[in-house]
Amino acid sequence: MTLATFLIQCLNSLQYGLLLFLVASGLTLIFGVMGVINLAHGSFYMVGAYLAYGLAAPVAAATGGGFFTTLALGLVLALALGWLLEWAFFSFLYERDHLQQVLMTYGLILVFEELRSLAVGDDVHGVEVPPALAGSIALGSTMAYPVYRLFVSAVCIVLAVAMYLVFSRTKIGMKVRAGAANREMLQSLGVDVRLLYRAVFAVGVAVAVLAGMVAAPVSSVYPGMGASVLIVCFVVVVIGGIGSIRGALAAALLIGFVDTFGKVLLPQASGVLVYLLMALILLWRPEGLFRSS
Repeated sequence: MTLATFLIQCLNSLQYGLLLFLVASGLTLIFGVMGVINLAHGSFYMVGAYLAYGLAAPVAAATGGGFFTTLALGLVLALALGWLLEWAFFSFLYERDHLQQVLMTYGLILVFEELRSLAVGDDVHGVEVPPALAGSIALGSTMAYPVYRLFVSAVCIVLAVAMYLVFSRTKIGMKVRAGAANREMLQSLGVDVRLLYRAVFAVGVAVAVLAGMVAAPVSSVYPGMGASVLIVCFVVVVIGGIGSIRGALAAALLIGFVDTFGKVLLPQASGVLVYLLMALILLWRPEGLFRSS
């Protein structure tokens, strides 16, 4: 493996790990704070990808805007979707057992898949890379790395830093952490826990939708794309520690490198390396790399 190839694989690992964190952070936030096992979280990633595909033409025709205008509109729609879903479905699951949560959220997966099929069909679609980010950066004399992949990594890093600052340095973050630790105590202090949970859920959905939108030009848009992402996201949550944002970041980056280099160096065993990693970490630290934060 040449130095240029190694560098490209490192960049691919970083980009995949950061994108995985973007999806998994919403899942660990909802799971850790609200105590809800949300199997439909992968569907939000799929919704984001299809929004990037479906909104591109209408946004260009109506406003003349491009990919970034589509991202902004998609985030607004995602926040509204998360707010509506929490009010209509998830607000009734907090006191239910995990089996009922699993059944409800699995039902939402089927609903989203059917709505997707009715709206856009079952074909595979592509989303164009924005012209401003369509170039490449030379790595050596024969290899280049797409600028758009660097943009995806930058977006994920900015959001990771923003989430850390919000949840560790602000009063809102303090309330979220308190709600995860002791819901009744927070409510007795006069905090509207229902409203807080609704906002947390909306943000979790919006982050997953954003991940799907920025990933669409790289991975294409296809039916069932949320299912495979969901499985890996649960692995991230388990390895990082339930409810821990920094744990999700560490686990996602670790999985990104193991998966990417596993496919290059051990292609026949690459499918099990991530799960082997999870087993080894749980044997060492059953609670995950980090406790809830």
